[in-house]
Amino acid sequence: MGDSYFTKVNDKVTEVIVSINVFQVTDKGGSVLLALSAIILAGLVSACAPSRTDVRPVVPVAVDPSLPWSARIAQSFVLRHPGGASWDSLTTARSWNYEHGLMLVALDAAYRHTRDERFFRFVRENMDHFIEQNGSIRTYRRTEFNLDQIAAGRALFPLHAATGEARFMIAADTLRQQLRDHPRTKEGGFWHKEIYPWQMWLDGLYMAGPFYARYAVMHHDTAALTDVVRQFRFVHAHTKDPRTGLLYHAWDESRSQRWANPTTGQSPNFWSRAMGWYMMALVDVLDILPPDHPGRAELIALLRDTAPGIARYQDPASGLWWQVTDQAHREGNYLEASASAMFTYAFARAVQRGWLDPSYGEAAKKAFAGITAKLITVTPEGFVDLHETCRSAGLGGKPYRDGSFAYYISEPRRLNDFKGVGPFLLAAIALEQGWKQ
Repeated sequence: MGDSYFTKVNDKVTEVIVSINVFQVTDKGGSVLLALSAIILAGLVSACAPSRTDVRPVVPVAVDPSLPWSARIAQSFVLRHPGGASWDSLTTARSWNYEHGLMLVALDAAYRHTRDERFFRFVRENMDHFIEQNGSIRTYRRTEFNLDQIAAGRALFPLHAATGEARFMIAADTLRQQLRDHPRTKEGGFWHKEIYPWQMWLDGLYMAGPFYARYAVMHHDTAALTDVVRQFRFVHAHTKDPRTGLLYHAWDESRSQRWANPTTGQSPNFWSRAMGWYMMALVDVLDILPPDHPGRAELIALLRDTAPGIARYQDPASGLWWQVTDQAHREGNYLEASASAMFTYAFARAVQRGWLDPSYGEAAKKAFAGITAKLITVTPEGFVDLHETCRSAGLGGKPYRDGSFAYYISEPRRLNDFKGVGPFLLAAIALEQGWKQ
């Protein structure tokens, strides 16, 4: 659909969406308001649609609880974000960003898993908003040099394959050009952002790696594929703690940041979601690398080197992981949804592909059971709600984030945050697909 429709829907329903989400955060018992608001939303979407015979009908405002988890999670998200509006519904921001990119990747996976056309249509409508006919990307600034802005580019590839529209590949070309010009450490690692000079963050491997690898394979760029592998090598070498087997959130080559260890450059704590990004990046890039690429063995070795440390800190009672990974039960720490879902997905996918021992599949099953038992509620209408996702966490900036335990536990927690819902959906798909015993 055109942007005029998209804009009209957003303008008219933003206030209602915000009301729904705020009410969910403050009152889990708000099923009546949620149902009424969802009906209003569906009506507004229909009313705003142009006079066309091919406009999809309004879907029932309910999710069938008998469906597999993957379908229930995906349907809940799509019904709550009409018109492809997958930006954060607690704000009016409509910017190109990694969070909506994560959801589009997950929904594309859900489409391929379920063949439910609504999920593909959602991805298409969202990208139609951002990608102009000439291939330019609305709100994106290449010279910002921010790895986070690469992640959403992954959704361009299936759209180009399905539609043949050149604009999607032109947009991908623009993102690839950013990586050509992106500032690097002395050995060649991407800075996380230009505003964070000389720093590599675990998060950045997911933000850029799978896109970079897919683009390189499509263009038969062996040098770029080698560069993708090097990024994992650099981050692992500079962030791994030999005592725990865990990876620190970030590394500062210059050792100039207040959060950086003056000797190692490492940040002071283990943030579970940072390692979750890293693990998802590993399995996704391994899925993309050609079977005969020499870097495959190295990435599998990194996966096998990192997985035991993560598994060691899985909470034995719940199957989940703590916000600060190695400090279980310390006052203020909590079992965090996004990291738990990310590890679940990474373990399940790695066992499915034969990269990890089947015992990690059992860890994934236990974690998913813990998520559904402890972090999920379901409304009377069947909508799946995911609780306890850390809103965000970083290092440096203004106000300054020092990477302390107190900092990580102080960040707000969100209901149905994209960074939790996306990996939860991917984890459900991987577990439903299963693996050979």
